[in-house]
Amino acid sequence: MGLGCCFRYTGTSKMLFQPAIMRIRETLQKQIVREFLAEFLSMYVMMVFGLGSVAHMVLGENKFGSFLGVNLGFGFGVTMGVHVAGNISGAHMNAAITFTSCALGRTPWKKFPVYVLAQFLGSFMAAATIYCLFHKAIFHFSNGQLTVTGPTATAGIFATYLPDYMTLWQGFLDEMLLTGILQLCIFAITDKENNPALQGMQALVIGILVVIIGVSLGMNSGYAVNPSRDLPPRFFTFIAGWGKQVFRAGENWWWVPVVAPLLGAYIGGIVYLVFIGSNIPRKPQRLTNPVVHETHRITVLPKTGPQPSMSHPITPVSVTLDIRTSVQPVPPLNDSIALEHF
Repeated sequence: MGLGCCFRYTGTSKMLFQPAIMRIRETLQKQIVREFLAEFLSMYVMMVFGLGSVAHMVLGENKFGSFLGVNLGFGFGVTMGVHVAGNISGAHMNAAITFTSCALGRTPWKKFPVYVLAQFLGSFMAAATIYCLFHKAIFHFSNGQLTVTGPTATAGIFATYLPDYMTLWQGFLDEMLLTGILQLCIFAITDKENNPALQGMQALVIGILVVIIGVSLGMNSGYAVNPSRDLPPRFFTFIAGWGKQVFRAGENWWWVPVVAPLLGAYIGGIVYLVFIGSNIPRKPQRLTNPVVHETHRITVLPKTGPQPSMSHPITPVSVTLDIRTSVQPVPPLNDSIALEHF
């Protein structure tokens, strides 16, 4: 009897949960929800690899990581993120990229808050993941003190901080320029009318682009070039115990990686479209079969030689052919043929 009650309970549970599961599936199949989840997961993947590489460099004291390793971590993290979400949301993984895409009419503005919220949540969760994985190493390295500046600072694992030799506005210009280059090159990589990356190679090429920016220009400001990369982990460190200093350090540097990339990405996109994109010669549309929808009017004149007698006199015949299939070579005729293309 007890066994029977158990079976009845199981069957009832299935009946109760099945409608809820169906509703969840229907919700997840909605396009905007899929795009939200795609941006969330792609951002999470990219940031876990990127922040993890910074943790190796800082906590390992260059024994387990290096500045090159950080650039490779972020670069190929971007590559993996594009593979996660490229065909769903476009894998922006950057609020500045999303802003530029909306401002230039490539993405509807209604998607802007959805994408940015997903990116911020993914970045925040990635910071929490790295903290959980490396918290013992963090406290060991800093002697139990969560510091923002100084020789045992660990806040830089999660967000960027301006070095002493840079002023706030120098850092602003640096972030704006680097993000502009990033956006300009992304437009070039994906522009089918120019010289785009091979199909299926865009993710790798964009990852290499991030590596190049890092190894050549990343020293001055840490090349955040992405509000979604910098602000959410900074919030996490504020909550996790680093305190208000994460916002006050570097002459209140925190707002620069938010504002400067937005402006830089927009300028970079405009520069590409004005100087390159709009000047590329546009080839005429070519059909798979060049004669599709072509009409040939053929006027056939009578032969000059003697003709068999007919009940009606022979007059020139105008024949209009609407060719929808491939044309076979026309054998030479003794007739005089006038061909006119429309």
